[in-house]
Amino acid sequence: MPQTRLDTARILDARQVIDPVFLGSPLYRCEALEPALGCAVSIKLETANPVRSFKARGTELVASLLAGRGEPRAVCASAGNLGQALAWSGRGRGLDVTVVASRFATVAKLERIRALGARLELVDGDHEAARERAAEIARCDGIRLVEDSLDIETCEGAATIGLELVESATSFDTVLIALGGGALATGVGHVLKERAPEVEVVCVQPLGAPAMTHSWHGRRVVSTDSAETIADGVAGRHPVPAVLDDLLLVADDAVLVREASIVAGMRMLLDHAGLVVEPSAALGVAAVLEDRDRFAGRHVVTIVCGSNVDPGAYHRWVGTAADRTA
Repeated sequence: MPQTRLDTARILDARQVIDPVFLGSPLYRCEALEPALGCAVSIKLETANPVRSFKARGTELVASLLAGRGEPRAVCASAGNLGQALAWSGRGRGLDVTVVASRFATVAKLERIRALGARLELVDGDHEAARERAAEIARCDGIRLVEDSLDIETCEGAATIGLELVESATSFDTVLIALGGGALATGVGHVLKERAPEVEVVCVQPLGAPAMTHSWHGRRVVSTDSAETIADGVAGRHPVPAVLDDLLLVADDAVLVREASIVAGMRMLLDHAGLVVEPSAALGVAAVLEDRDRFAGRHVVTIVCGSNVDPGAYHRWVGTAADRTA
């Protein structure tokens, strides 16, 4: 396999550093989803942990590294999940964590960041504005800037999900991965291409936030002027070149899905799997809904990557049980 920035030996060692509460997330066949999707479906549930997303696998590595070097402070930009994860990991290691987020970010995510003890700074604009402010704080204060997907620890932490997939007894031939900055896709993809190269790695992104998908297809960085999607966790506009280079080596395809399909996927995960998920976590189901013929007869694994969603927004999107049966 062509070499990515990731190293499998480090990924194996990472499991000794990551708090076990974030490891060994459930992987199970969800037969209730299958009649509507037309394929066998297994769920890798990355929400069953204290921060309700996969992000802490990476922040555990970052925080451990900083604590070991005697660096007591860190700052990151976050749409919400990375900030919660870094706050949780930093709190356990005595780190002073600052999170910069858009003031339009999901309220539930922002409240949880504060509850975990991080300093929260809100900026006008979107996630890219938060990234610029976080970089400014790091320069001015001389502290570590944690950049999701660019920092290799965030990718190699996510890659431990790939280890759990290939070490499981589940037989599958496709993995559907939410694509935003790329840490999850490059991490899981690296392991699969090395240890299970016959498995197809399909990345899924919203049509309204297509920068990384366009970049993958064009084999060059393509930025967008805006990102309009309910899936805030994957709504970046400026892909990181080094991450794109890795993604080009490990992804077999990158597809875009409509907002209506994302909402339909959220409803299906609630009705048939009993899962309340954020929009990013429904991207895999949305991809199958939009192209049933492609996945017919396959056994797909979809990584349910986060469940930090504002209750009011969730009910507006998904509706009540009465609405869904009307």
